[in-house]
Amino acid sequence: MADAEKLAAVRAALPALASGIHLNTGSLGPMPAEVAAAMAELATYERDVGRAHVDYYLAMLERMAEARAGVAAVIGADLDEIALTNAVTDGMNIATWALDWRAGDRAVTSTQEHAGALGPLYALRDRLGIELAFADVGDGGDDELTLAAFDRAIRPGTRLVSLSHVLWSTGAVLPVARIAALARERGAIVVVDGAQAAGAIPVAVTELAADAYALPAQKWLLGPEGMGALWLSREAWDRLRPSFAGHFSFSAYDSHGAGTWHPDARRYESAGFYRPSITGMARAVGWLSMYVGLDYVHRRGPASARRAADALAAIPGVELLTPRHQMATLVSFRIAGWTPNAALEELGARVFAIARSIPLLDALRISVGFFNSDEEIDRFVGAVGLLAAHTPETVPPRRTLTILGEG
Repeated sequence: MADAEKLAAVRAALPALASGIHLNTGSLGPMPAEVAAAMAELATYERDVGRAHVDYYLAMLERMAEARAGVAAVIGADLDEIALTNAVTDGMNIATWALDWRAGDRAVTSTQEHAGALGPLYALRDRLGIELAFADVGDGGDDELTLAAFDRAIRPGTRLVSLSHVLWSTGAVLPVARIAALARERGAIVVVDGAQAAGAIPVAVTELAADAYALPAQKWLLGPEGMGALWLSREAWDRLRPSFAGHFSFSAYDSHGAGTWHPDARRYESAGFYRPSITGMARAVGWLSMYVGLDYVHRRGPASARRAADALAAIPGVELLTPRHQMATLVSFRIAGWTPNAALEELGARVFAIARSIPLLDALRISVGFFNSDEEIDRFVGAVGLLAAHTPETVPPRRTLTILGEG
């Protein structure tokens, strides 16, 4: 299809796009209609027929395998290296706790990490007495500064380096492969939070030289909440031991309930999953890969984000915080004279924009998807320009609709 025709077809398959300008896929992406329909069909089946028949269980195992295969295709991995998780935070927890930690061990992360990565690190520090160090990467836009910061932080005794592929705050793409090479030279395991990368930009985990890569279903893969995946390199299987009791996964039982030990990454699947969500994740990843096509996704999404960043940066009174030369699909910025929450409320009311704030930066953030139209971006940028030219006290009143006959 020509791009315009393809964009129209894609947007028609994402009904939520009719409700506003969706610019928060970095939190939750719009769900394809066929994904929602498949999940609803299974939920109805469970209500009306039940969930206990062995054939339904075996079908669920097939959908789990389908979801793993879809993720493997998106990030350039082998099928047996993928474990399903309940979220990216679940994956970061599993990988972080999988080392045999001892008091005095050291872990390193960056000053711009998300709570999903920081949570298990703080828990290790408080419970086991590990040393937690932060590499000051600034806005993430200077690779040499970033590498120098990690070089200083990865001292003897460092056993884990935890970092994001794309920073949730400024949207900068970090030089993961170079950081990972530095860490591995010093004997450290590297765990990567891929929440703002997988499904948004090309990802080849083997080229990143990391040991673990966690990702969610509900963001750029457009799947349901409560699902995610964890990639673990074969080299890491012996060093990263599942920390949960028994080391049996939900998918480790046959039709008779007999447990089996998985020799591959499935050993890290620590809990059960909502069965409609398993199907939803598998269907969403398949829709993105086969109906839309990853080449289109990876080409159009970042290009649209750069277009939005350039337009915002050109507005007097707007400060672009995202490093333009090293960005993915997130754009963070400030509007002079406006708090992020006040600006979000005004933008939502004027152009039905759905975005979010970044408290860490006292800024707004938009997530630009391959499905966002140029017209949507132009309307949003125009509304930002209006706010930048005014204060909350001087901004022109919003349009109102008078209902005749009331009162």
